[in-house]
Amino acid sequence: MHNMKNLDFYAVILSGGSGERFWPLSTPERPKQFLKVFGGKSLIRQAVERLDGLVPPERILVVTAASLAKATRRELPELPRANIVAEPCRRDTAAAVATACGVVERMGGENSVAAILTADQIMKDVKAFRRVLVDAARAAAASDDIVTMGVEPDHPATGFGYIQVGKPAGLRMRTPFHRAVRFVEKPDAKTAAKYVASGSYVWNAGMFVWKVSTMKAALLAGAPALAILEAAVADRKNRVASVMEKFYPQLPRISIDYAVMEKAKNILVSRGAFGWDDVGTWSAAERHLPSDGRGNVAKGGVTLLDVSNTVAISEGPRIAALGVDGLVVVATGDSVLVASKDRVQDLKKLLAEMPAK
Repeated sequence: MHNMKNLDFYAVILSGGSGERFWPLSTPERPKQFLKVFGGKSLIRQAVERLDGLVPPERILVVTAASLAKATRRELPELPRANIVAEPCRRDTAAAVATACGVVERMGGENSVAAILTADQIMKDVKAFRRVLVDAARAAAASDDIVTMGVEPDHPATGFGYIQVGKPAGLRMRTPFHRAVRFVEKPDAKTAAKYVASGSYVWNAGMFVWKVSTMKAALLAGAPALAILEAAVADRKNRVASVMEKFYPQLPRISIDYAVMEKAKNILVSRGAFGWDDVGTWSAAERHLPSDGRGNVAKGGVTLLDVSNTVAISEGPRIAALGVDGLVVVATGDSVLVASKDRVQDLKKLLAEMPAK
């Protein structure tokens, strides 16, 4: 159990994505975390399997949209039914985290340690990820610090947020820990290059570990409405679903970064390299699927001739491409996406222009 025996440890997987960035394969009914494009298994299945031997199924929670609860239970039948926490409406990650902390407190008390993980990311080196997670849990249990899992950057990515780190925390662990200086938004290419060259920035993977009591204090200080939600969920006299139905519609849409992390002063950053990728757009396929030597990634019924630097994936009709460069072409039974590869980050804008079904 990797030194987890003495920890009252729970894992929370946030799985509320709407599926827009991987349209048309991904839809609101089957968002990115259910796709099997990367790794042969769904991303949410991979997220749970990474915890094998560290966290038993009865201590794994998934927070998802009410519309996805049935699909989530189908994908993860080993989790207790009550561990699939269904949000009545979307309120971004802060509300999901506050709810999850309340459920963990309800299950194990406020000294329990909770890891907030994600359902739609890739970690190629699972052993390294597990080592960092164990060390983060031990650091969180031994202090009143919030631990955020930073990823050592291996290139100047513009699609990820960054965390500037300061002095080492002096913990005797395999994983290095530093004090957080500040969180920064996705930078432009020049700024990202400066960050990586400096050695004092890591990618913000959006994964956090803390004692429930630590998170309660942070919510009280930075987001009192969410602290009230957490306390109501934690109260065993209340039904979790009823509390959420009462509170959620009144809550602001705000991320945990804005609500808590950017205000808190007690943040430790673990620095790890475990092949992490947020797989945010279709261009990520180039990093995780085999290439043909001309920079093309093809999956499904695809024929390419004199084509380069193109992503072509079909779950529907055959894709035949001739003499093109730098495209993303994705086909399903009822839709086809054709995009310049350098514009796939604007896919939400395209979907906004499409007529409603």
